[in-house]
Order: sequence, then structure tokens, then C-alpha cells
Amino acid sequence: MSSTILHAPGITPTPAADEPAAPAHDPTGDEKNPFLVALGERVRSLRARRGMTRKAVATAADVSERHLANLEYGTGNASILVLLQVAGALQCSLAELIGDVTASSPEWLLIRELLQDRDEATLRRAREAIGQLLGTGGSNGLAGSGRVARSSCVALVGLRGAGKSTLGQMLADDLGFPFVELSREIEKFAGCSISEIQALYGQNAYRRYERRALEEAIQIYPEAVIATPGGLVSDAATFNLLLAHCTTVWLQADAEDHMKRVQAQGDLRPMAASREAMDDLRRILAGRAAFYSKAEFQLDTSHQPLQPTFEALRAMVRQALQMPD
Repeated sequence: MSSTILHAPGITPTPAADEPAAPAHDPTGDEKNPFLVALGERVRSLRARRGMTRKAVATAADVSERHLANLEYGTGNASILVLLQVAGALQCSLAELIGDVTASSPEWLLIRELLQDRDEATLRRAREAIGQLLGTGGSNGLAGSGRVARSSCVALVGLRGAGKSTLGQMLADDLGFPFVELSREIEKFAGCSISEIQALYGQNAYRRYERRALEEAIQIYPEAVIATPGGLVSDAATFNLLLAHCTTVWLQADAEDHMKRVQAQGDLRPMAASREAMDDLRRILAGRAAFYSKAEFQLDTSHQPLQPTFEALRAMVRQALQMPD
């Protein structure tokens, strides 16, 4: 392992023979980018942890030593492919190299290693156990040998057009619960429409309003049927909150039914009938399906007419809540 030559106060340190000197300054004359500086520090730290010289890492990564030196000193803006090569040379994940939170401490790394390559069922049990440990809830189902108290808040998840509003109102009326349309609650908090929130303040602000609206709904209503926005699953923290505090049902539908129902709601944008829009819709469905499937129950709303679909939902929820039919 290379070492830095000791020096007396006031004398500039001399780099080890196998390591090029740091660049004297940023050739552009600009301030160094904080992200690139932090990235360089992580590369040096990982290299030290592995006990590798810069030359050894450069050789293993198939990049020049000067290129690696620039990366380490925060003056080199490496491509993603170079970062992949460097991560491979250092035998770490790309997430650890770029500073993902799950690589921010030894405990995070050890936890991630325990979970690495586990199947979905095992990961779900681990998530629920962590939720129980932290007191944030885990699952409304079985956890270990004891049963977790089931919430009487029922949340319907799924893409727009799945039937959340229609079936949600019918279910709320049947159970005698309040019906909460979370999109309307978000608009109340913001004082404007959802499209205006996103246009004026951006997606991050919208997600904050969404989280706040869900938190308040859970606090105010011990019993309720909540229709959630289709994109709620995109925010892991908000979706965790929903899973922990609500009995969840994924309302599924075919892409064609989603499109027809959205149009029936008054969305008659010219692109709505285009093949490109259908392709986009299918991609969104495919991308979110893995998250929607974390709901406790699933119901296909394309399989049969409205009334039989509602009867199936009613029976499912009443049994889950242990309510008389």
C-alpha cells in the first residue's frame, strides 16, 4: 500500500512515488462541484479500505492513473461506464461509490449485505419486522407468531381508471365509513388543483402535500375508505406509511379499460386515443405493478361488471376486518 512521505510544518507534502500529484487547480477556474469532491473522497476511502494503490485500481479498472487521480481530487467528471469500472476494481457496488444512503455507514452496509439476493417474500418479512421494531407498523397480517392489530382504514391503490373512486364510495357507504378521496385532500392543503401544484411548485412539493394529506387522514379517521392517487407508490416513505396503517387493496384493470374509464371521466385530450399513449400507459402499469402488488389484497376490476366486482370487494374487506356480512 502506498504511503505519503512525512514532512515538516510549512513544507508541502510529497506524493508517494506510485501516485501522481494532485492537480494544482481546477483548469476551468471554477469552484469544484461538491458532488464530485464527495465522490472523489469516497473513491479514496474505498481504495484505502481495500488496501490498494491508485496504480492498482487504475490497472484493474482499465483507466489511466491520471484519470483516476482527477476523479479522486474532484476535478474529473467521469462517465457512468468509468464509474462502473472503478466500482468493479474496488469490489463495491455503484451505489456505494456514488454515496447511496445504504452505503453511508458500516451498519447500513452490514444490513444491506444481509438482505442482498434475498427473494421477495423474505424481503417483505424483513421490512415488516423492521416496521414492528421501529414502531412504524409493519403489516396488518401475521408477523412472527403473534397477530398484529388490523387497521379499519381501507386504502385502494391502483392506476387512474381502476375504479378506486366508484368502488371506494360504494364500499364506504356499505361499511358506514367516511370516504376520503386523497387527491381532494391534497388540493385542500395546497389551495389549488393538483395540476397547478405540479406546474407551480414541482413534483417534490406535490409529494410533500400527498404525504401530509395521508398522515392527516390516518390521524383523523380511525375508520375510513381512502382512494389514493395512482402515483403514491412512487414515494417509498408515503407508501410505507400506507402499508403500515391501512388494509390495502390493489384494484387492477386492463390498460384498455384504464384508458376508456379516464376518457369517460372527461379527459378527452387528443393524445388519449393514440398508440403512443397506450404504450405509455402500459409502461406505467408495468413499472408500478411490483409496488401495487405489495397490497394485501388484489381485485381485477376488468373481469366482470360493476356490481359483481363490488360484491367481491365487499366480501374481501369485510372478511379482512372481521365484520359480519
